[in-house]
Amino acid sequence: MSKVSCIIPAYNEGPRIENVLRAVYKHPLIDEIIVVDDHSKDNTAEVVRKFDGVRLIVHEVNKGKSQAVVAGIRASSGDYLFFLDADLVGIDEQAIFDLISPVLKGDADISISLRINAPRWSRLIGIDYISGERVFPKKLLAGHLDEILKLPRFGLESFMNKLIIKNKYRIKIVFWKNVRSPYKAEKQGFFRGLAGEIAMIYQIFRTIYPWEVIYQVVKMSCQKVN
Repeated sequence: MSKVSCIIPAYNEGPRIENVLRAVYKHPLIDEIIVVDDHSKDNTAEVVRKFDGVRLIVHEVNKGKSQAVVAGIRASSGDYLFFLDADLVGIDEQAIFDLISPVLKGDADISISLRINAPRWSRLIGIDYISGERVFPKKLLAGHLDEILKLPRFGLESFMNKLIIKNKYRIKIVFWKNVRSPYKAEKQGFFRGLAGEIAMIYQIFRTIYPWEVIYQVVKMSCQKVN
């Protein structure tokens, strides 16, 4: 019987992570939940500890999302990994079921969410190439952890896309009509949020060149299944 490990990297998500955990806690398709607190300065760890059985890993220094995810992968025991952002709004048990089930049933090799507030062009073409919510076989990343550790803080999804294309994974895009990811400005204020968005884009383009984004979107669109 295949096991699914849910990995949630978190940094200063105390006000939001509880709702995310309620959606996955004791979910019938999830066998373990691992939260990696990347040296939060708020009460993120305290909120996680309320959920008995959820494994909590706390970093003593802030290392960035890529390294937080590697810590979660190394601690996981599942055949499949489910990456989930800690700040989602509107997430519920049904949305989780919709994302995991196509992979477990063998209808796709990987599923990727398309949130209601994904960039407009992503919604128009039907794929968000940097979505943080993904379900896939652990073997996709198992041999690449040292490479991931060297990535910029927000280079993980683009790196994964290269592997998805190389391995010709069948991709199921799951539209989450009630789920959104809050913009950084909502969480950090306008100017800090804007700086954060710019930094994220810069780090993505340190992983792939801008024209590679177009290549990834085209190739991944061709690998989509209904």
